[in-house]
Amino acid sequence: MGRVTTRVPRTRVDVAREVVVGRPDTVAVEEPVEVRVGESPVTTTMRTPGDDFDLALGHLLTEGMIGSAHDVAAMMHCTDVGPDGSPTFNVVEATLSPGVALLRPARERTETMTSACGVCGSASLDAVRTASRFDVAADPVALEPAVLAGLPDALRERQPVFERTGGVHAAGVATPDGELLVVREDVGRHNAVDKVVGALARERELPLAAAVLVVSARASFEIVQKAAVAGIPAVVAVGAPTSLAVELAADAGITLVAFTREGRFSVYARPDRIVGL
Repeated sequence: MGRVTTRVPRTRVDVAREVVVGRPDTVAVEEPVEVRVGESPVTTTMRTPGDDFDLALGHLLTEGMIGSAHDVAAMMHCTDVGPDGSPTFNVVEATLSPGVALLRPARERTETMTSACGVCGSASLDAVRTASRFDVAADPVALEPAVLAGLPDALRERQPVFERTGGVHAAGVATPDGELLVVREDVGRHNAVDKVVGALARERELPLAAAVLVVSARASFEIVQKAAVAGIPAVVAVGAPTSLAVELAADAGITLVAFTREGRFSVYARPDRIVGL
């Protein structure tokens, strides 16, 4: 498996003090991964190596291409090699279970995905509105304000790669009382979400009802979309929401909380699930 972090040379310049210091720095690794179903590629994205099977499974689930972790019989790293002849572990091949076919084809794209974006290059806006099979709006979960406000700090305590590099996002899925069931880090915020969904889908069937998705980044469209497809009724983000994220959250019935920091947050959709509002 590839390294999560690596050491690189660095020259630090302090203009005010007129100091120049050269010393190594630790940075997050960013490498491509291709996910295949059989021999057919379904996506290529830039990610932090590690938890690749969770990433592949979560991507297939949150893109609506499969309905359950049981639809995948096996996953393996293909034996691709780098320029030095060493294995890169940058291709994951998923084998579907007997009798299972993809529910929908891979999304048509005009360019390769980067770590910054989960839906960049999609052929049309309609193509990114992946339909959820679950009635997320009907989820009766009740959420305490203090729990929501504390989730980013709880997530931050479980970000060892960010602690070392400052260069990765994190996602976690929590219970209504604030217990983080799983946390994953990645250079791509959408990859981190796929990783947590994939990890939980191994243990329980979708939908991930009565759960809260917490992300260290902004609340973008693809984050809310992945929550909807996974059946998660609430999203808490440290950063700002986008207009499409708010629109989709309202349409899907997802409680959307953003700007969550220092005991404060803003609610952009479904505030009725939050006790006292």
